[in-house]
Amino acid sequence: MTEADVMSTGSSARVRGTGISDFTALSARIRGAGLLRRRYGYYWSKLVLLPLTLAAAVAAFIVVGDSWWQLFTAVVFAVIFTQIAFLGHDAAHRQIFVSGRWNDWTSLVIGDLLVGMSYGWWRHKHTRHHANPNKIGSDPDIELPVISFTPEQVQRRRGPVSRWLVSHQGAFFFPVLLLEGISLHASGLARVLRREPVERRWVEILFLAIRIGGFLALVLLVLSPGIAVVFLVVQLGVFGVYMGASFAPNHKGMPLVPVGLKLDFLHRQVLMSRNIRGGRFVDTFMGGLNYQIEHHLFPSMPRPHLRHAAPIVRAYCLRLGIPYTETGLLASYAIVVRYINRVGLGERDPFDCPLVAQRRSL
Repeated sequence: MTEADVMSTGSSARVRGTGISDFTALSARIRGAGLLRRRYGYYWSKLVLLPLTLAAAVAAFIVVGDSWWQLFTAVVFAVIFTQIAFLGHDAAHRQIFVSGRWNDWTSLVIGDLLVGMSYGWWRHKHTRHHANPNKIGSDPDIELPVISFTPEQVQRRRGPVSRWLVSHQGAFFFPVLLLEGISLHASGLARVLRREPVERRWVEILFLAIRIGGFLALVLLVLSPGIAVVFLVVQLGVFGVYMGASFAPNHKGMPLVPVGLKLDFLHRQVLMSRNIRGGRFVDTFMGGLNYQIEHHLFPSMPRPHLRHAAPIVRAYCLRLGIPYTETGLLASYAIVVRYINRVGLGERDPFDCPLVAQRRSL
């Protein structure tokens, strides 16, 4: 279902007084199908194979030596780091182990020590996103310093250069993602070094110092300065684009929720999320994030179960008259670019929340 379908069928997405019991019934079906059970074999294979793959990439990097062929290894590193980050995302959502402590330490090792992203920073940000996806003033994922997602954000852009950039922000969206890799590292470092409370601060500082400092040292020891700079630019750029291209299709261009509107859990998670079709390749490419609706409804569901939960959730939403949005990967990118272009050009509420539209029609 496309965003146009969401808007045209918005009146069917009723604000139901039985919203909580509706989700409880769906949850019982999912649990009865065994889709919340842990998948230890699946995750242990990834926990072993991905670090081994990273170690093999480091060995290949050393063997290749000071050569422009290292630009290909830069791309390989970017892909490996992103796939490892997906695994850290699963651990942070308690998908891997029953023990919260095991999941936390797995996330710390994966996120901080292997990828160079602060787990504490990510958890603080991502928890708020899951609680209120696409809600204005609550979801940090629609409060970005470069891209504007609401007319109010557009109005805050001052000066002719800033106004010109925002009016063309659709064209700049993917190029901006080239900087996302640096941003992810810098944001995590900034949080653990600030005075605000951070759990396991010194563990994170140690792990981040080893990962970022060690990787930089390795690059500078193996490569000459010129090749080293280009290598890092390519690796961070591809990493940022891959991460952004995996997360952007999930909510961008879906309805925005006004500050004062309260929704039950089922509507809040389904209406603001978008699934991406594409089979096993897209499952692997996006680390399971293509099943965004199911992931938001059941964050602790192991990744391999999401594809089996999707038909159950889709049929259940259809029976309740709740729009269930899914599209192809390339189509989702077109939707995102078109949406932020429309916002940047000054169109107000390009995808208003369908429940608000229903209320206005009463």
